[in-house]
Amino acid sequence: MASIQKRGKTYQYIISRIVDGKPKPIRKGGFKTKKEALIAAAEIESQLNKGLLPHLKPVPIDDYFDKWFKLYKTNISVTTRNHYEYTSRAIKEHFGSKPLQEITKHDYQMFINQFGSNKAKETVEKVNTHIRACVKDAVDEQIIHRDFTRNAVIRWTVAAKKSEEKHLGYKESELLLKEIWKKLDKGLGYSLLLLGLTSGFRFGEMVGLTRKDFNFEKNTITINKTWGYLKRHPEGFGPTKNDQSNRTIKMDSQTMAHFKKLFKTTPTNIHQLVFYSPSSKYKVISNTNANNLLKKTLQELGISPISIHGLRHTHASLLLYKKVSIHYVSERLGHGDIDTTLKQYTHVIKELREEDELGTVHTFEQMVV
Repeated sequence: MASIQKRGKTYQYIISRIVDGKPKPIRKGGFKTKKEALIAAAEIESQLNKGLLPHLKPVPIDDYFDKWFKLYKTNISVTTRNHYEYTSRAIKEHFGSKPLQEITKHDYQMFINQFGSNKAKETVEKVNTHIRACVKDAVDEQIIHRDFTRNAVIRWTVAAKKSEEKHLGYKESELLLKEIWKKLDKGLGYSLLLLGLTSGFRFGEMVGLTRKDFNFEKNTITINKTWGYLKRHPEGFGPTKNDQSNRTIKMDSQTMAHFKKLFKTTPTNIHQLVFYSPSSKYKVISNTNANNLLKKTLQELGISPISIHGLRHTHASLLLYKKVSIHYVSERLGHGDIDTTLKQYTHVIKELREEDELGTVHTFEQMVV
C-alpha cells in the first residue's frame, strides 16, 4: 500500500518495492491534492502487480515523436519526410512537451477535433496515422501502457476534392491520348504527357528517368530514383517514395517505340535525363509547364482540366475499369501497400462491385429463361 506525504503545498506518494533484495521505493511528488496522489499511486501499483515496469521519467510527446520518426523513417522521400515534419509541428502546437504518460484518450480526441476544424479528411487521417504508429511503439517500449489513440474518431470540416474529379473517364482518356500522339513532334512536354498517361508514374519518377532505365527488348521501364524538381527537394537524383516504389513495369509497344525513336533523334546530356531542359532552373521539364501544357491540351478538347498527377489517377482507374487485378495495379503504381490503392480508388471499386452485382443477377435470370 502506498503512503502519501504532504510536502509544502503539494503531496507525494511512496510505494515500497524490493529489487534484487534491496529496497528501491518509488517516489513521485507535485500532486495538488492527496486524492490525485492516491490515484496516481494506485495506477503504478496496478502496473507492478501485472509485472509491468513503470516508466516514471516523463517522456515529452514532441521529443519522442521526433526521435521516433528520425530513427524508423529513414528510407523515405523528401515529400514523405515533410509530411512527418508537418505532424511534428501539429503535435508541438497542441501538446507542446506534455509527457506521453499524461495524455488521455480524451486529450487526444480533443486534439483531433481541434486539428480537424479547418482541415480536409486526408490531412487529419495522415497525421493520426503517424501519431498512432508512434504511440504503439511507446506502448511496446512500456513507456505507456495504454494506447490513447485507439478508437479515436476522425473529424474534419474541409471537403477534399472528389476522387472522380481527379481523373479522366475512358472516352476522355481516349481523346487525350489521340491528341498527344498528334502533337509528339511539337515538343518534349508531349512525350512526358504520353508517359504519364500510359505508365501511371509520379512526376518526380518521370523526370528522374534516364535512357538506361528503358529496356526496349522487354518493353519495360525501371523506376529506382527521382529528380529534385522543387525547392524543398534535394538537388539532382534522390530516392523514391518508398521501397515498393522501386519497380520495373511493362509498357505498351507504341509508347516504347516512340521513346526509342526519340533517343535516336535527340542529343543526350550529362545526366542522360530523358526529360532534360537546359533552360529550366532544375534542368528538367518543370511541373508548372507540364501542368500548363496538359491544361491547354484538355481545354482544346473541351475536357475539364486535371493535373499531371491526375494522369496517374487516370491510368490506375482505367486499369481497374478493365478489371485488372487491384494487387497488380497497386504494384504498378508503387504503393506502399494495397490499402493505399483501395483507399484512393474506392469510387472505382464501388462502381465495379455494382456491375458485378448486376452481372451475377443477370447470370441466374438467364439460366431460368
